[in-house]
Amino acid sequence: MNVHSLSAPAHHAALDAAIAWHLAHSVGKTPEAADLSDWRVALSRAVRDRLVAPWFDATRKTYEAGRKRVYYLSMEFLLGRMLEDAIGNLGLEREARAAMAGFGVDYRAVVEDEPDAALGNGGLGRLAACFLDSLSCLGIPAYGYGIRYAHGLFRQRFEEGRQIESAETWLAEAHPWEFERHEVAFEIGFGGVADEAGWRPAELVEARAHDTPVPGWRARWTNTLRLWSARPKRVFDLEPFNRGDYMAAAAPEVFAETISRVLYPDDSTPVGKELRLKQEYFFTSASLQDILRRFLASGAPLSALPDQIAIQMNDTHPAIAGPELIRLLMDHHGLGFEEAFDIASGCLCYTNHTLLPEALERWHVGLMRHVLPRHMMIIEKIDALHARRAAEAGAPRPDHVRVFHPDGDVQMGTLAFVAARKVNGVSALHTGLMKETVFRDLHALHPDRIVNMTNGVTPRRWLHGCNPGLRALLNEALGEGWVTNLELLDRLAPLADDTGFRELFMGVKRANKARLAEWLKATQRIETSPDAMFDIQIKRIHEYKRQLMNALEVAAHANAIRREPERDWVPRVRIFGGKAAPGYDMAKRIIRLVNDIAWQVNHDPVIGDRLKIVYPENYNVSMAERLIPAADLSEQISTAGMEASGTGNMKFALNGAVTIGTLDGANVEIAERVGRENIFIFGLEAHEASAIRDGYDSNRFIAESAALSEVVGQIEGGFYSPGEPDRHRAVIDKLRHDDHFLVAADFEAYRKAQDETEAAFADRERWGRMAVLNCARSGWFSSDRTIRGYASEIWGVEPLI
Repeated sequence: MNVHSLSAPAHHAALDAAIAWHLAHSVGKTPEAADLSDWRVALSRAVRDRLVAPWFDATRKTYEAGRKRVYYLSMEFLLGRMLEDAIGNLGLEREARAAMAGFGVDYRAVVEDEPDAALGNGGLGRLAACFLDSLSCLGIPAYGYGIRYAHGLFRQRFEEGRQIESAETWLAEAHPWEFERHEVAFEIGFGGVADEAGWRPAELVEARAHDTPVPGWRARWTNTLRLWSARPKRVFDLEPFNRGDYMAAAAPEVFAETISRVLYPDDSTPVGKELRLKQEYFFTSASLQDILRRFLASGAPLSALPDQIAIQMNDTHPAIAGPELIRLLMDHHGLGFEEAFDIASGCLCYTNHTLLPEALERWHVGLMRHVLPRHMMIIEKIDALHARRAAEAGAPRPDHVRVFHPDGDVQMGTLAFVAARKVNGVSALHTGLMKETVFRDLHALHPDRIVNMTNGVTPRRWLHGCNPGLRALLNEALGEGWVTNLELLDRLAPLADDTGFRELFMGVKRANKARLAEWLKATQRIETSPDAMFDIQIKRIHEYKRQLMNALEVAAHANAIRREPERDWVPRVRIFGGKAAPGYDMAKRIIRLVNDIAWQVNHDPVIGDRLKIVYPENYNVSMAERLIPAADLSEQISTAGMEASGTGNMKFALNGAVTIGTLDGANVEIAERVGRENIFIFGLEAHEASAIRDGYDSNRFIAESAALSEVVGQIEGGFYSPGEPDRHRAVIDKLRHDDHFLVAADFEAYRKAQDETEAAFADRERWGRMAVLNCARSGWFSSDRTIRGYASEIWGVEPLI
C-alpha cells in the first residue's frame, strides 16, 4: 500500500486505510519508521474521524429540537485511556485488531501505550466520566466542563516505602482526541476593586477551550467534554525583557499557565489556597460565560434561562457558580439582584459528596475579598436575602442557615445549597445523613430540595471494556442487550445454581487472575498464584477509608501463619492501590507502614506463598481495569457514616467480586440487592459509630484484641522497621490517642469477617455461587439508571434518541 498516495479518508473509509493515511499525514512517518506511539496516534486519529459525523449530527439535532441542555461542572474527569473505550463504543474492536495485525503491530501494545489523562484523583472524577458516558449513551444533550490540567495529579513512586511525587506528563505528546477551539476564549479576572457598578480586576487571564467528543454506545449520540486551559492576555512583555528583566517579561505567561497546570495544588500554604480558589473560579466562570453565550444566541429572554439549561455542580469546587452567574446577569445584562438570584437558582443543582467537615470547603473572607471582591459583595447579598426569606418562612433557627460560618468563613457547601434548585446525595444512607447532620436546618427550611441519586458506573468501560472474558460469557447467556440495559443481568441469577455456568464464570475469573499474576511478576517482581484469593483495596489513601485497618489485619494474619505454619491456609494476595495527597502527612505515613509490612511478609520464608502483599505504584484507571476483573474480595471498609457512596464497590461486584465491608455508603444498597448471605458485613453502623465516640478509648479495644495488641507491639518495637523503631510511632500514637475513624473499635469484627471469607473461599461451590450472584444483582448500579434519575427528578430533560 502506498500510504503517501492516499487521499484524506472519509469517516466511512476502511479503518486500515485511515490508519495508514494518518500515519503519513498526521504523524509524518512511514510504517518502517513508526514506533508504538506513532501507531497509537494514527489509530486514535482514525477512530476519532469516526466520531466527527455523529458528533456534528448530535449538535445539529440539539439546536433543531431547542430542548434543555445539561452542563456538568467538575474539577475532575478521570477518563482513563480513551482509545480502547472509543473503539468499544463504536463497535470497532474486531476491525481495529485486524487492521493492526495487517500492519504487523500488536493491537494490545498499541492501546496500552496510551497514557491515562491525568484529569482526576479518585471517585469524584471517575463518577464524572461515567456520567458523561451515560449522558451520551442515553442521548441527553450535555457538555462536561473542567480544566485541561497540563500535569494533573502527580505521578507516584516509592522510595524505601515512602510516597514520592513527581509531575505527570500525560501531555508530553500531542493529545490526539481533542480539538482546540481558538475562537472560544473568555476573559477571567482576579483581584482589583469592585462596587455596585461592577468589577475592575487587577489580573486577567484567558480561558481557551479544548473539546473532546464523548461517544455513547455505537455513537448513536456524541456529547462534548470542554476543558479550559489558561493563557496570558499578553503573552510576552518586551519592555522588561529589553531591560534584562527576563523573569518579569515572562511573568504573565507563568501566572496564567500556573492556573491550569496541576490538579489540587497543595493548599496547606496561603499561596496554595489562593491558587486553588483561582482554579475553581477560572473554570466555573469560563463555563458559565460559554453557557450564556450559547443561550443568548437562541434569542430567548434571560427569564427563560432555567427552562433551557441545567447546571450541575459536582461537589463544592464549582460552588462559586451561584455568585458568578448572578454577577454576569447583573453586571453584564442589567438585571436586579433578586431577579438574577432567582434565575440563577432555577438553573443550578448541587451534588454533595461528603459529610466530612474538612471536605466541605470553606474560604476565609479575607482571601475571597482579595481574589474575588465583586463575588464577596454578591455572597453577602445572597446570605442576607436567604436569611430574610428564612425568617419570613418562620425558620426556627435562622442563624443556622447562614452562608457565613460563625468564624466568618464562607461555607461553600451552604452557598451551593442556598443557590441551588435541587441538592442530591449519592446513596440512600448518605442522603439521609445529609438531612440529619450537615444540612439539617437547611433541609427543615427547604424540605423538598434534597433528593437521593445513588451513584452508578458505566458498564461499557467497567465490564464490557475491562473484562472481555466475562463480556463474551454474558453475550452468550443474555445477548448484547445488557450493555445498555444492565438490569438484564438479573436473568443470570438462576444460573448461580448451574454447576456448568458457575465453572465457566469462575474460569473467566481465574484467567483474569492469571493475567494479573503475570503483570505483577513483570512489574512488581512478586510471584503470585491465580489459585490464591485476590483481596484488593484500591482507593485514595485517607484515614476514613481505613487502609490502616487493612494493614494491621494483614500483619495479624501473618502472625497467625507464623504460629501455625502447618495449617492448611487459604493462600492470599492482598493488593493495595492509591495515592495520598502531597500535604496529607498521616496518609503518607500509612503508605510507608503498608510497604514496610509488605517487605517483611513477602521475605518471610515461614509465610512463603501463603500470603503476599503487593502495593503497585501510581494507581490509576488503567491499573484498576487490570485489578477489578481479577478480584475475589473487594475491600470497602470505611468508617460507617463517612463514605458518601463509593463506586469502586459497584465495579468490583459487577465483575463478580464479593464485598467485605461496613454498612456505609452504597454498601448498604449493595447488601440489599445481592443479599446479606452474599456479602461480608461487619462493624459498627453509622448511628453506633456516632454514639461510641463519647468517651471512646481506643486503648481498651487494643488491649481486648490479642491479635491487634500483638501487631501494635510489633510496630512500636520496630519489627517492621529494623534499625528505626520509631519510624511508625506517629501512626500508632494516633491509633492510641486519636482514633477518630474507629480502627481499633472495628478491628476484631473485621478480623472475624476475614476468617469467614477464608472459609467461604475454600468452599468453591459456595464462593462461585456468591460471585455469580454479585454480578447478576449489580445491574441496578448502572450510571445509566442514575442519569435517568437526574434527568427526570433534577434536570427536567429528555433524551433526543
